[in-house]
Amino acid sequence: MRRIKLPHMDPEQVSREIGDFVIDNVSSAGLTGCVIGLSGGVDSTTTAALIKRGFDRYNADHVKGLELVGYILPSSTNNPADAEDGIKVAERLGIRYEVHGIEPIIDAYSTTNPEATGSKFHRGNLTSRIRATLLNTKASTESKSVAGTGNRDEDFCIGYYTLYGDGAVHMSPIGILSKRLVRQMAEYLDFSDLAGREPTAGLEPKQTDFGDLGYRYDVVELVIEGLYQGFTPQELAIHDQVAPLVKGQIEEHAVLYGTKHNSVEDVISDIMRRKLIAEAKSSIVHPPGPRITLEYK
Repeated sequence: MRRIKLPHMDPEQVSREIGDFVIDNVSSAGLTGCVIGLSGGVDSTTTAALIKRGFDRYNADHVKGLELVGYILPSSTNNPADAEDGIKVAERLGIRYEVHGIEPIIDAYSTTNPEATGSKFHRGNLTSRIRATLLNTKASTESKSVAGTGNRDEDFCIGYYTLYGDGAVHMSPIGILSKRLVRQMAEYLDFSDLAGREPTAGLEPKQTDFGDLGYRYDVVELVIEGLYQGFTPQELAIHDQVAPLVKGQIEEHAVLYGTKHNSVEDVISDIMRRKLIAEAKSSIVHPPGPRITLEYK
């Protein structure tokens, strides 16, 4: 059976392409820079590092420079170490940052939306939307753009984000990079200590993306690329790049969280279902992303 080809990149070239995209997006609008939510995770860290790198390059040649500001907005569901990691990232990058606990704001919604604050799922989405409101307001008052931190697998392949929450951004700098490529970029930018961190939205206690989905992002990338390259779901279910990987993750998930999917076919079906959700969300809010150079092999 033919192989599923995956995209590969030259990190230096792609980092410059993403930096140029952000610079063009901000400078053409006459803005002063970007604001970004820093969680301490690999996606927000990599996005911030790419933007800072681009802004440093731009500022070396311009009197009126561009600024990146990080906002760390923890709630009670976040591990305190997440905020500490966000601070460390901001300090390593040398950017201005602020820390604001948002639990009182979330609790305030109990007067108008008690049905949301009493549910872990709805409270999590509410938390994401509150963060988005704060970031967008900060951006407006500082004449800046909100830089999103979602990667391709999460945002555009399975729609694993909150509409008008973490999806409410002005641009998507890493939206063309799979999680695998984001990790590679993080290592290239000297954040290898965060590159392998377990993905979590931090919207529910002890939540992880793997726990929610029942599979990891390497499976998402393989299945989506396979579909784009003309493989049928039936072919993917027995493909030697897909089947062993998925079976291993089904077993791992059962040990850690309990059984969520019973077969490779179930996982492929779930990814295809979520792909439709991603497309529906993108039809409502679709922030622009960069054109980057990738080679499939």
